[in-house]
Amino acid sequence: MKLKYKRVLLKISGEMFSGGDEFGIDFDAAKEVAKEINTIYKEGVEVAVVVGGGNIFRGRNVRDKEIDKATADYMGMISTMLNALAFQGVLEQEEKISTRVLSAITMLEVAEPYIRRRGIRHLEKGRLVILSAGSGNPYFTTDTAAVLRALELHADIILKMTKVDGVYSADPMKDKNAKKYDKISFKEALVKDLEVMDPTAFTLCMKNNLPIKIFKFEKGNLKKVVEGAEIGTLVS
Repeated sequence: MKLKYKRVLLKISGEMFSGGDEFGIDFDAAKEVAKEINTIYKEGVEVAVVVGGGNIFRGRNVRDKEIDKATADYMGMISTMLNALAFQGVLEQEEKISTRVLSAITMLEVAEPYIRRRGIRHLEKGRLVILSAGSGNPYFTTDTAAVLRALELHADIILKMTKVDGVYSADPMKDKNAKKYDKISFKEALVKDLEVMDPTAFTLCMKNNLPIKIFKFEKGNLKKVVEGAEIGTLVS
């Protein structure tokens, strides 16, 4: 297997763990994601994963009059830990992958605190690193956390698995004339206001020239991406 990318940061939304449900963790869905990751892990790719928590709690859906925005965001960060621990269990028991959960919020009983050098060392030792609790700061999304961690851990690329097969000029579910982009520059995506990532995360990628690959979660696609296949959309 010829690898185009040796170290990757994989961004997984909470919805990937919910299966067909609106809420909670579907372990069968988590197993499917774990199987896909193992196709590249066993080939020697160093993998760091940033997990979302939208299947459990979304801070942005809470109104300010109900709860303070910062508190809501912290609740969202804690929900990512539930996904991280569940996914760790699936990866280790089903796929026999050695993992470490690193948290941006201190939870010493269940996870190691996020320390950049520690994360790099785990990757060098062949452990899959699951990064939880976002960036540890309110007002920032897990997209932004993914970019921060990718830069800190010297990842070659950010891989974002979604339900669509790339970036389109419009919502392909609503506009049959929507055009899919195979490759697009950061500036062009910005000018066209394409929803690649949230603006903060996207700007950080652009300023640091960190490429993003958006592709559909389907069997075999992750392996194809790290081999350099032209599927999905490459933003660089």
